[in-house]
Amino acid sequence: MSQQLESEAVAESKVTADENRSALIERIFREHNASLLRFLQARLSSAQDAREVAQEAYVRLLQLDAPGAIGFLRAYLFKTAANIATDRLRHRKVVQLTNTEDFFDLQPPSPMDTLAAQQDLEVLSAAMDELTPKCREVFMLRRLGNLRTDEIARRANIGPRMVRIYIAQALAHCQLRLEQAHEFQESPRNKERET
Repeated sequence: MSQQLESEAVAESKVTADENRSALIERIFREHNASLLRFLQARLSSAQDAREVAQEAYVRLLQLDAPGAIGFLRAYLFKTAANIATDRLRHRKVVQLTNTEDFFDLQPPSPMDTLAAQQDLEVLSAAMDELTPKCREVFMLRRLGNLRTDEIARRANIGPRMVRIYIAQALAHCQLRLEQAHEFQESPRNKERET
């Protein structure tokens, strides 16, 4: 009986501690969220990024085992948010550098690459002509129209499942024709003809 009372007391104290913790964090949010968002927006130059970082900082605050006093929580929240913002800025910088380097490292395609791409395009065009009219229509609406499945289904007057089937069939057929063309180009007889 005493064990049961003891476990109930422990459970009750845990519930009380969780309620106190939630109330404490709610108070931190009410009192400091506006200043936290201004602080982050000044660092990140983006209101959206500031909200995302603040949310992540609150999540980390909620994950603390022993929350402590309000002053400690406020300092922890701002320091955590500052660290997350710094990480985000570093990530932005890396992405920008990578994109810039990729842009300047682009080389024009070689004549062989251009010829291979042109041949692939001819193979794909012929493969598209081999598809049924409905399959071709659905595939073109997806690839060229960039439409969603439900919109294609409405326009083609078919079900969404059939849209997915037609797209899969078209992709498989085009892939098969490309593979066949590449096998033909790489066959030993064609290599002898080239020399």
